[in-house]
Amino acid sequence: HDMISLLHNTFCFLDHTFFSIAHSGLYQQLSPEERRLLDSIAWPETPHVPVSLNTTSDPAHSTFTILPVRAGGQWHVGDELEALIQIRDFQGRPKQFGGDLVIARLYDPELLAGVAGRVVDHLNGSYTAVFPLLWEGRAQVEVTLVHSSEAITVLRRLTMEHPIRIYFKSLFQSGSVSETMVCNICLPPTQPLCNYTDLHTGEPWFCYKPKNLSCDTRINHYKGGFKQIPKIKGETLFQSEVNLKIPIQASGPHNITVLPKEKGQPEVKSSTVKPEPAGYYYQGAWRALGGATVHQFNNASAISQCLTGKLVHMYGDSTMRQWFDYLNRVLPDLKKFKLYNRKSISGPYMAVDVARNILVKYRCHGPPIFWTTIPTSELHYIANELDSIAGGSNTVVVVSVWAHLSTFPVEVYLRRMYSIRKAVLRLLDRAPDTLVVIRTANLKAMMPGAVLINSDWYSLQRDRALRALFKGLNVHLVDAWEMSLSHHLPHSLHPQTPLIKDMIDILLSHMCPQEKA
Repeated sequence: HDMISLLHNTFCFLDHTFFSIAHSGLYQQLSPEERRLLDSIAWPETPHVPVSLNTTSDPAHSTFTILPVRAGGQWHVGDELEALIQIRDFQGRPKQFGGDLVIARLYDPELLAGVAGRVVDHLNGSYTAVFPLLWEGRAQVEVTLVHSSEAITVLRRLTMEHPIRIYFKSLFQSGSVSETMVCNICLPPTQPLCNYTDLHTGEPWFCYKPKNLSCDTRINHYKGGFKQIPKIKGETLFQSEVNLKIPIQASGPHNITVLPKEKGQPEVKSSTVKPEPAGYYYQGAWRALGGATVHQFNNASAISQCLTGKLVHMYGDSTMRQWFDYLNRVLPDLKKFKLYNRKSISGPYMAVDVARNILVKYRCHGPPIFWTTIPTSELHYIANELDSIAGGSNTVVVVSVWAHLSTFPVEVYLRRMYSIRKAVLRLLDRAPDTLVVIRTANLKAMMPGAVLINSDWYSLQRDRALRALFKGLNVHLVDAWEMSLSHHLPHSLHPQTPLIKDMIDILLSHMCPQEKA
């Protein structure tokens, strides 16, 4: 953790020079755990060649082919389906190296069934998508090129050369005197700074010092805007209807018929793809593969019964606030308590059902936050909040942190999640029967202008780091990434209500594993 801190602090002063240092000499000094984390998000390098659109990955020329059943015969429930994906450039020539971001799902629109495929990069321009066959009937393959390998090279270079692409502001005020100053995780020391680094977590935050006011007169935090960066080479790699999240067509049939499982049929275990999917959709409901059985909580009575006597703490970004809002919509007896008269989408929120002894709370994570103006008194880091919780069998903690940290280098995210991880361990140490649930990132719609700031690839890097960081701990993941990939609804930063309902069902199933609604 100290090394990550060192790397992060180095980043503050050396800007993009930080990355060449962090991933060369200092990388060798990382602890095995820290090295494992960085390895978990390693991505294949694209050869350094002059980039012409004609030589980059083109979904229109690329194809996938469903491979024949192993040893001939037919597909049955319990088998695996494999699809070979060949990426070609705009001139139709097969690519010779990997590094593209390719996603895949197997689905049936009539059964409202879907499962995410595991995509293996063979590093030669070809990929294999592997799907478990989990339902009888029809199933069709969908493969999407999210980014070409060349586009990911641009995203990586952009982060290295312009690690701080978004900036924030704070209002300082005392009496009739007020000043607005720029703030951020790191600021060039071109003028005096106010240091708001958190004393307990070590999370850094700075503002330029007002000329006529002291640092303790800061009253709020809000997004300033996006920094003007020089025009990048490679803008043609991010075109909505050309090469940005575009389906790849099948060479041959794109669907199959799955027959019932045969008696005595041995279970197929993939030798190429680990781990197995977290779950799948069937008849519109999410079914977990392994772990707790997911029950359907389809009415207010069933949800309230599960929540009775529970204290639920929700921390994170707006994708976590969706959970709080959902419970308030569907539970008529859960009354939202307005802590302030001011309108705020950041909280803190609290909702109470006195008769059933239910308390649900939501608080946004600490800076950076860029969707609202927040009083400085409400800028709380999740790790500190966790340290204030007694915990116990009636306590549930839910965390979702990803979207607001996707615009910064991944080391910034690692530092934040390290501090949360340590606080979770302290909580579970003093109260082992506390339920801790972590929501992963989800896929979203991507527009050419915004993709350079908040791409699915940035989210995927953080998602992988999150999984590696919390692996082996007594916490439960709600796999929003796989759920959004498997579902028929379009990808969205803020998933639609059916997906939120499914995520809440998973949460409640962990809280009340014996309940059936």
